Amino acid sequence: MSRSLAAAPAPVALVHDWLTGMRGGEKVLEAIARQFPRAPIHTLFHFPGSVSRELESHPIRTSFLQGAPGLRRHYRHYLPLFPAAVEDLDVRGARLVVSTSHCVAKGVVPDPDALHVCYCHTPMRYAWDQERAYFPRRTGPVARLRAWILSGLRLWDVASVPRVDLFLANSSWVARRIRRYYGRTAEVLHPPVETDFFTPGEEERGEFALVVSALSPYKRVDVAVEACRQAGVDLRIVGDGPERGRLERLAGPTTRFLGRVDDESLRSLYRRAAFVLQPQVEDFGITAVESLACGTPVVAQGAGGVLDIVRPGEDGLLAPEGCDANSLAERIDKSREMLFNKLNLRERAKEFSSHRFRERFRSLLASAARTEESNP
Repeated sequence: MSRSLAAAPAPVALVHDWLTGMRGGEKVLEAIARQFPRAPIHTLFHFPGSVSRELESHPIRTSFLQGAPGLRRHYRHYLPLFPAAVEDLDVRGARLVVSTSHCVAKGVVPDPDALHVCYCHTPMRYAWDQERAYFPRRTGPVARLRAWILSGLRLWDVASVPRVDLFLANSSWVARRIRRYYGRTAEVLHPPVETDFFTPGEEERGEFALVVSALSPYKRVDVAVEACRQAGVDLRIVGDGPERGRLERLAGPTTRFLGRVDDESLRSLYRRAAFVLQPQVEDFGITAVESLACGTPVVAQGAGGVLDIVRPGEDGLLAPEGCDANSLAERIDKSREMLFNKLNLRERAKEFSSHRFRERFRSLLASAARTEESNP
């Protein structure tokens, strides 16, 4: 049977790991869902009211985990059941399956004649190269059980790769990880950024650094705090998380914790900051693009998805991979001596606009359909 998508209406199924909040992955799902306004969203579990009205206007179909005890507070504890749960999702009859995956969504089981396109934010970090960062404790019965579970998860993760016809990666960095762990090539499709909203403004630019991040250990916000202290720069931190208490004890009076802020407040902070600081490795780094769109340069660790975004000396500065506070402080000092043209920064950001995302997504989808039609 032909897999051509030209025969409308072709049933479409969208698959997402879980719907518990509006983060970068959900914004990508939202952009894709706009292309298929009637398509159901299949997901392991959904907390009603946690995502945008636009996403919740779609039919949302969940797995057997939806009714699991204590799910809202402890859903990560159900990780060993995630592979079975995603295979429980019923996408029969869909001619096109689009999964957006950072965990198990790519392992959904499509019909044999369906086209399955996976937008991969990353292969599971905690199961692959960042296992030790997420789980530093390596001894004891709990650690042994966890290692056994993750070993099985890796086997399933690789075994489910053939269910995907086309991988889309959110950055060159992730495309390399897909090739390493899955043995597959991936087309790079950068996430959509709302560059029509994030724009330069009339606010007076200040002398403070800005961090926009979840306050989790792997985000390395403590490195940003120390680097700004060494450089004598005020720091404002947007975001919340389990590290907040420790970071507040570590920080001095020149660091302000703002918690979560609305989009208008965030835009104003971008516009007024001297630069945005990114000490961590991100799979892509939407914050960096939002900053550039507001005419503000970026100082970041030179690894991960930011390498697709920031051109050193033009859009900001990059510290060496694995940088410590000293080397980050050096880049901060240097950036304060440089003049960046905010209009040039904005032009760079527009390369990652929602409009470009839609155009390239449609082009890649059409190309994949033609390929599958010629190879039934």
